[in-house]
Amino acid sequence: MHLSRDVVLLITHSGDFFTIDRVAQALSKKGVQPFRLDTDKFPLEVQLTAYFDKSKSYHTIEYDNHSISTEQVQAVWLRRIWEPQLGKELALKFREACIRESKATLDGFWDSLKEARWIDNLERINYANNKLRQLRIASEVGFAIPQTLVTNKAQAAREFFHQVNGKMVSKLLTTLSYSMEANSSFFLYTSTVKEEDLQDAESLRYCPMVFQEQIPKQQELRVVYVNGNVFVGALNAEVYAAAKVDWRKPGVEVGGWQHHQLPDEVVRYLQAFMGKFGLLFGSLDFILTPSGEYVFLEVNPVGEWGMLEKDLNLPISSAIADALVPIRNS
Repeated sequence: MHLSRDVVLLITHSGDFFTIDRVAQALSKKGVQPFRLDTDKFPLEVQLTAYFDKSKSYHTIEYDNHSISTEQVQAVWLRRIWEPQLGKELALKFREACIRESKATLDGFWDSLKEARWIDNLERINYANNKLRQLRIASEVGFAIPQTLVTNKAQAAREFFHQVNGKMVSKLLTTLSYSMEANSSFFLYTSTVKEEDLQDAESLRYCPMVFQEQIPKQQELRVVYVNGNVFVGALNAEVYAAAKVDWRKPGVEVGGWQHHQLPDEVVRYLQAFMGKFGLLFGSLDFILTPSGEYVFLEVNPVGEWGMLEKDLNLPISSAIADALVPIRNS
């Protein structure tokens, strides 16, 4: 079936639920047709055609008995991009090439949508994903940040451990998995570092890591920014103390999310920070210390927020829909 109305493309994967459904519903209420594209289903279940000649070019995509063309897409929500799920019947020697060609083909499709409104485009997401850049810009706009060391030098890590009086956590600069439900490991989530952990720190020469001072917590905050709107959920730190630092680990009982209002000054810093990256959306993590200081940890340009809408009834999906299809002035 060919969709004739204005279309908003929702880029995600076949395992996605709740958030994708809520945004699709919010778009439908605005009279706009959502088109869900599960990127892991390309190329086996999604058909894409790109045609170019001297006078014109067009892209069409067919999935789940629906088809759209580039011209119909007025906005794009980039929720997730996953690798193709290729059948076991495909020989391993061809798999890498097929994945590479499929990614390149999708990249061409994204490029054909450059005139659409994106939340957010890949270039800005990739730029914002660098956690060292995040810390630099956060500090520049006025946020408090943890004292941080990034190194592949074992001695530097040991010295930093003593510099922060043994209160140190470790993390990676990049994500190892597609989702927060992946199997956890010492390196995947923010973890407390003990002195004995640094006895084998010579392995850092193979892979640099991030070390930060451990910030005392009263609450941990998940702050969702959508085109100037700010939605906040708070967790009381003592409830999940057994989680060993990171509430995002699978199976951690975090207690109930609570409403929280950021001070005006922190909101101004947040707006300046997101403006520096040119992002319309971001999920940010903060620590509220016992002394009342808000400490910036990181931003995920495609981060999770469904738990805040579900538990606190925050209208995040509606805000995303409004940002994708702004009200037109007549």
